Amino acid sequence: MEMINKIGRRKTSVARIYMAPGKGEITVNNRSLEVYFPFDLHQIVVKQPLNLVGVDGSYDIQINVDGGGIKGQAEAARMAISRALCEFDEEHRGPLKKEGFLTRDPRMVERKKPGRRKARRRFQFSKR
Repeated sequence: MEMINKIGRRKTSVARIYMAPGKGEITVNNRSLEVYFPFDLHQIVVKQPLNLVGVDGSYDIQINVDGGGIKGQAEAARMAISRALCEFDEEHRGPLKKEGFLTRDPRMVERKKPGRRKARRRFQFSKR
């Protein structure tokens, strides 16, 4: 039984996954997918690559996520799963690439600058 280990990133979230053929159980940080991601939208995001290539329920996936928010973590997991599917079968690469699941989203929060309230927001100007 071959196990594949891949990594996915989004914003400041990092998802490390271990994927092997199985019954379709997905665990996130040692909890079930439904418990860790209570919102349906995030569960759908994680399962998107599996549904796209039609292999939902045929791989056991263990995900370790860390950093960022809930949405960033879900999208990082999606990227890692997509990379692992490509490793299992090179045929999956085309449809996954077309949907953009293999592309690292480079957008990050802009850093706060000195003399500003936020990254670009200035302090209120008072003429007098």
